[in-house]
Amino acid sequence: MDFLNALVAFANFVFVPGLAYGAQLAIGALGVTMIYGILRFSNFAHGDTMAFGTAVTIKMTALLIAMGVSFGPLPTALLALPFGIGATIVLVLLIDWLVYQFYRQQKASPVILVIVSMGVMFVMNGIVRFYIGVDDIRFADGERFIITAREFRDLTGLREGLAIRTTQVITVVVALIAMALLFWFLNKTRTGKSMRAFSDNEDLALLSGINPDWVVKVTWMIVAALATTAGVLYGLDKSFKAFTYFQLLLPIFAAAIVGGLGNPLGAIAGGFVIAFSEVTITYAWKKVLTYLMPESLEPDGLVQLLSTDYKFAVSFAILIIVLLFKPTGLFKGQSV
Repeated sequence: MDFLNALVAFANFVFVPGLAYGAQLAIGALGVTMIYGILRFSNFAHGDTMAFGTAVTIKMTALLIAMGVSFGPLPTALLALPFGIGATIVLVLLIDWLVYQFYRQQKASPVILVIVSMGVMFVMNGIVRFYIGVDDIRFADGERFIITAREFRDLTGLREGLAIRTTQVITVVVALIAMALLFWFLNKTRTGKSMRAFSDNEDLALLSGINPDWVVKVTWMIVAALATTAGVLYGLDKSFKAFTYFQLLLPIFAAAIVGGLGNPLGAIAGGFVIAFSEVTITYAWKKVLTYLMPESLEPDGLVQLLSTDYKFAVSFAILIIVLLFKPTGLFKGQSV
């Protein structure tokens, strides 16, 4: 029974949160890797793109609730998500037309585009804070739990309880749907194949008659949808705060680079690697070890390698190690 209690404690505090967080990072990293693979630069404004889409979704959620519209046991934000995606698509296409298009025409180096994206990042950061404020916002309504720790204990007779939040299940399900739709689009549609060809060899793609402007527009639209979805899922699971999304840029980039920049499969794998690394290293293992070890060897301290305040340091350390020893990532993407 102690082993089962340890397993439940591990699932409750490490596996389930890591799975949900990994799905959120994977969707965010897919957007980063698409920009890098097709448009040839690292978009530092990606975190604030997520924040903008989430902010619009929060405002629409509040409006729908005020109108008496809800989604039953599910968060109303899922109904508002298409509005957030639409607003983000308009914004990124406008930014591309006003900013990035000029540098593409000048055939500017990727380093120049990275610096430009940093400028866009600061502007978007200000826009988001001006639009929705700097407070911590919780916008998840509906049923909070699918199963509570008490219900699990009553059902199984175990000492440990397993609590699964509705937002965690929604995150995993929506992430699977988004990933499946993206891979179907890239592999089965004519536009998706054009994007892959453009990514593999831009000159040959142009000679084949592929319209580069259309590829760029579709890329931005997909990235806006992925960024907004990732941002809303993260906000539902935890909470929304504009500065948090700025910080999320580090683990998202780490996920994309660990998996292999420009490789969608790598972005997904990298998201889960980073998520489980952060959760595992910052979790206090005392409870799990108390169940597994003899009473004489039970730990006195928390058995925590790092405080949760330093979870982004884990992403940074993994990012540095990968850049030093395997810059192409796990799935052999483009070197950084």
